[in-house]
Amino acid sequence: MIEVAGSLKRRLAVWLLVTVTGLGALLMVEAWWSSRRAAERAFDSQLEAAALTIAEAVQWQHGEPVVTIPAAALQILATRHQERVFYAVLDADGEAVSTNMALSIAPGWRERAAREPRALTTGFDGASWRLYGREYDSAGWVSQEPVQIWVGHTREGRVALADELFERAVSRFVAMVLLAGVLMAMALRVALGPMRRLRRQLRLREADDTRPLDARVPEEMRELAQTLDHLFARQRESREALLRFTADASHQLKTPLAGLQSTSELALKSPEPADWHAALGAVHDGAARTSRLAGQLLSLARLRHVAEAGEVAPLDLAALLRETLLDWAGREAARDHDLGLDELPAGPCRVRAEAWALRELLGNLIDNALRYTPPGSTITLGLVREAEAVELYVEDDGPGVPAEARERLLRPFERGGRQDTDGSGLGLAIVDSIARRLGGRLSLAERDPHGLVVRLRLPRCGDDETGRNA
Repeated sequence: MIEVAGSLKRRLAVWLLVTVTGLGALLMVEAWWSSRRAAERAFDSQLEAAALTIAEAVQWQHGEPVVTIPAAALQILATRHQERVFYAVLDADGEAVSTNMALSIAPGWRERAAREPRALTTGFDGASWRLYGREYDSAGWVSQEPVQIWVGHTREGRVALADELFERAVSRFVAMVLLAGVLMAMALRVALGPMRRLRRQLRLREADDTRPLDARVPEEMRELAQTLDHLFARQRESREALLRFTADASHQLKTPLAGLQSTSELALKSPEPADWHAALGAVHDGAARTSRLAGQLLSLARLRHVAEAGEVAPLDLAALLRETLLDWAGREAARDHDLGLDELPAGPCRVRAEAWALRELLGNLIDNALRYTPPGSTITLGLVREAEAVELYVEDDGPGVPAEARERLLRPFERGGRQDTDGSGLGLAIVDSIARRLGGRLSLAERDPHGLVVRLRLPRCGDDETGRNA
């Protein structure tokens, strides 16, 4: 039963979406951080330029610094975002020579600005301010002490610029995602094209079309295409075998049924009771043979539904062999034969198989030996237990089978050239089918000095496995 586990296209799209979303989140964080840093650097450069402009306007009178704030410095500080601006010129003692508001510069700030230019963020008058301070030597003035210049403005412009840069980055990212989505849909359609073509080819096939696939597939689908080709090949072989079997079976059933009809017709035309009695005996024997043939044909059909060896509980082949042999020893067919059991290994010989399948297998081996050996022959069954397998053997001292005919005995309706018997030629074919289904191997060999040995090897279960499928 096939269960739909979702669309492959949807699954690929979801994974790509998750990947793009995760990468996009990282890019957005980086874009937000980069926009803030870019805005800080841009506005800090303005503060540095404004401080330099004010430093160039410092003059000295009677040893005291005098400064007139140039308009250019105020223009640099006053951007289009209408920030409030601050400036202060401090002498060597930290006293304000010129300032526009009472924003005090902490001594620690002045000490650090004396060593290197200093930019910092602070709060004043309910707003966040960015300040820049630097100490300048008075160029062109001899023996004058340095002065510190501090400039600053509120942060509205920085925040506005950072938001603007971030919005641009988001716009570019959204455009990139939309473009990537379109390209991804096109790529998925192109990539899944071979699968759609293969699906269309399979859907348009006739039910009895088992030819190999004629399609170009990418490397990722090569194994799937090969598996389908192997499946078609097995179906083709199975169909051909079924057709051959059906033709042979119809021929085998047609002959005895025709014989029964002709015998009964002749008996009906005769007025003698003796002829009727002889005809009834012939009809009885023919019906028995036909019934056995039909039973074997049904057995072959039933073998299609034998469970895999790994799906059934293990059973003791030695115990089943004893039961089957005792059953056959009491039948009339074994009255003129010496049917016996060789010494069995100590302990159980467990194999995984259904009990009915093994009984069918053993019954066909015994029946085959009884039918194809003359009265008085000895037929011996036995088991050999090995580490990985159990070997079942059936040997007789009959006339044997020529080497060139042994392989054909495993095919349906083959009798190894002995057409004078009333067998159907299905016994060993059934045994071979059961053996293959259970993972075993059937072989035929010559018995010294004469006769036939049939050996069947089946995988053995471990001694710790228990259970029996009755």
